[in-house]
Parts: sequence; structure tokens; C-alpha cells
Amino acid sequence: MKNILLPTDFSENSWNAIKYAINFFEKEPCNFYLLHVSKLSKAVASDVPFLSSKNALETLYTRPAKQKLQSVLKQIAIHFPTNKKHRFYTITDYNFFIESVRKQVEEKKIDCIVMGTKGASGLKKIIVGSNTGDVITKVQCTTFAIPENASYVKLKEVAFPTDFSLNYDIQVLEPLTEILNKCKSALRILHITKNKAGLNSDQDKNKELLEDYFNQLAHSFHYLTNKKLEDAIQCFVESRNINMICMVAKNLNYFQQILFHSKVEAISYHTEIPFLVLHEKN
Repeated sequence: MKNILLPTDFSENSWNAIKYAINFFEKEPCNFYLLHVSKLSKAVASDVPFLSSKNALETLYTRPAKQKLQSVLKQIAIHFPTNKKHRFYTITDYNFFIESVRKQVEEKKIDCIVMGTKGASGLKKIIVGSNTGDVITKVQCTTFAIPENASYVKLKEVAFPTDFSLNYDIQVLEPLTEILNKCKSALRILHITKNKAGLNSDQDKNKELLEDYFNQLAHSFHYLTNKKLEDAIQCFVESRNINMICMVAKNLNYFQQILFHSKVEAISYHTEIPFLVLHEKN
């Protein structure tokens, strides 16, 4: 039984991520935890006296959130009426968002988080404090980031951009392997350089380790030269049937170049292609 955390702010974007998660795990027994966190940090820290009252917090924030979560459950029942393998639970909290997510990950033994990203303009600001940006960089849990225009399709090819600079732990790659096996997808390992420099000895070793690890799965290595990493990713996504991009959060510099940068206008993979972000286990 998988435990999936679905943070929601009741937007269309978060509803899209919920639908994606239910479709993606359609054939697996799952507990889905719908989490809404009221952003009370500023209010509680303010000088407004009634906000210190638990009853006031319940009236102003918790009760309306619970009602909205019930509405989401009704939407799920309408759109996905027959799947008896899925159970849904609702959680309301008022806390700092990341602290709340970490708490649920630990308490509910969450296997992965699925949440939405708000298009190009949202991704432009993601590094300076959006919820999804914070989760995928600060919470050590496998995370699916689902863009607003992404629709669920069966995974045929998963892109894995890497600079071969890290020796990945096998445990980190396990969620990716599980997905590739489950979906019978092919892995496209992509190396991008700004010039045509070859791999150094450490990179060669790390490449060999990846080749050995994915030996029993459909996979291939691809090499592109482009001064702009995000443009190369976009070109690769367009030239192949890429349905998901997977990255390891540990490789933060490389990771941020692909997901967090300023020129996003022409980068449609940000609004259409789901990201799978892998983390090291504690």
C-alpha cells in the first residue's frame, strides 16, 4: 500500500495534480492524503488578539478548509467512481508550509508527494519561495511536480538529464526504477555540455555505474552540445516522445539550471511535462 501526499490550495492547478496522481497510481493500492495548510504565520505573529484563540482559528481557517476538502472528495468521487484500491483522507493544518509537509511525510510514512506547478510565470518565481519549489528542494521525499497543462498519458520515455558528476546511490534511483518497470517505459539518459569536451575519468565511472544499474531496463545515452541547458532540454523533449523528466535533487547546481532560471518564455516543458524529483533517504 503506497502512501501519497497531495498538498492542495484548492486551485485548478492543484486539482490537475490530484487527477494526475489518481491516474498514475490507478492500478496500485494507495492511501491518498489531501493536505491543506493555512498560511497563518503572519496572522499568528501579528498583534491581532483574537487570532490567539483556538476557536477563532477553527472558525476562520480550519472549518472552511475542511469544507473545501470535502468538496474535493466529492469531485474525486464524481471523476473516479469505481477504483476500490484507493482510499482518501483529509488533513488540515495551520503551520509553516514546509514544516507541515515534513510532519506529514514522517507521520504518514509518505512514499511520494504529488503537487502542481503554476506555469512559466510561476516557475520564474519558484526559487524565491513558492510552495512547490520549496518542497522539491527542502523535503527529502520523492516528489512529482505536475505543471498546469500536463495531462496524464502512459509513460513511454523518461528523460534523465545528468552531468555525470555524482555517483548516485542505488536507493535514490529505486523510485525511478520502479516507475520504469511498472510503466514499461524507456529511460533516456541525457548529457548536455556547453562545448564538445569529453568526459573526465570520474564522469566516465559514474556513467558506467548508471549503465550497469539500468542494464536490465530499456535505456539509452544521449549527448547534446548547447550553451543553454534549458534550450537543449526543450529540444530533446520536442524531438522525442518524452512524458516525464527525472532529476536527482542532490545535484542542485545542475538541477536548478534546468528547473529554475529566468528565461522561461519559450520553455514549454515547464508547463507540459511532469518532473520527478528524487531525494536521498534520511
